[in-house]
Amino acid sequence: MRSGFVSILGRPNAGKSTLVNALVGEKVAIVTSKPQTTRNRIHGVLEVVAKGKLPAAQIVFVDTPGVHKPGTHLDRQMMQEVHAALEDRDAVMLVVDASREVRLEEEAAAAPLAEGEVAAEKPEHRKLDWRSEDEFVFGLVEKLDCPVFLVINKIDLVRREELLPLIERLRGRRGFAGVFPISARKRDGLDALVDELVAVLPVGERYFPKDQFTDQPERFLVAELIRERILMETGEEVPYASAVVVETFEEPAPVPVSKAKKPRMLKGGIPAPAFVPVTHIGAVIYCERDGQKAILIGRAGEKLKTIGAAARREIEGLLGTRVYLELRVIVEPDWRERKGFVDGLDWRKQLEELGNKQGRDEEK
Repeated sequence: MRSGFVSILGRPNAGKSTLVNALVGEKVAIVTSKPQTTRNRIHGVLEVVAKGKLPAAQIVFVDTPGVHKPGTHLDRQMMQEVHAALEDRDAVMLVVDASREVRLEEEAAAAPLAEGEVAAEKPEHRKLDWRSEDEFVFGLVEKLDCPVFLVINKIDLVRREELLPLIERLRGRRGFAGVFPISARKRDGLDALVDELVAVLPVGERYFPKDQFTDQPERFLVAELIRERILMETGEEVPYASAVVVETFEEPAPVPVSKAKKPRMLKGGIPAPAFVPVTHIGAVIYCERDGQKAILIGRAGEKLKTIGAAARREIEGLLGTRVYLELRVIVEPDWRERKGFVDGLDWRKQLEELGNKQGRDEEK
């Protein structure tokens, strides 16, 4: 058997989270059209059955925040997550948005000539400006000593006559272990990508149980589902200035077998629907200004109700129980610039604090 960690890098909106969800076959990362949706490293686990000469494998995909030049402390923390993912990995996938690359080429070609420019040289001359962030991404993988695969995503959004030259141009950017044109949304090209990843992974044991598809605790997944709805329901600065922390998570107590009641029978001998347990969740939505709080709550609380209702449906699908969800909005001025607050959003540190609190409660 083979096993290993495969880190996924790319610019914001390259479709990394859609890709890891498609590969794993479960929703392990929230997905929206807004950049910087992913803020933490997210592990998605794929069990691969043996096929032909390829052995069985467990691939741990590490989704990372979109690579960008940091501004706030939150941005710097996100980039630290990217660098951490590159330290402990067996392979790397660099994801590129094919539709963006084609669009930028067209914009560069259509831009008016500057004084002294020659038309034939214009696209090559201009590309250095709008590719500066791409250069930053490619620079992160230049010195890696592991296999790096170039994954050209969203090929369903470009014409074939545009795609082939793009593949050839990007192929020459680095000595990639392989180049894979795919559509994560349509799951095109994923089987060949997985086969190639299995081939380069080292022999080893599973890192996670066979039926586990992520290492994220349910509390963090719930917080992310709430934040996903905020991203989808609000605009401008509000989504980026919002953070979600689950304060209470009360799971329903299991019913002892000895006390389990026989199902009540309806007319015609049909059993009545079984009792569905309820999970009680209380979460806080943090924002930075009073104006953002007003937007999140909405007139007569309608926006917050919309966010809560949509998030609750997603959470019920995740937990398999009914959910009572209580949301509060708190203004925390300039939290993105405060190291202590940003660090406290890391679910690993939240779990550590919960463990410490439980220990103190037991001592009392």
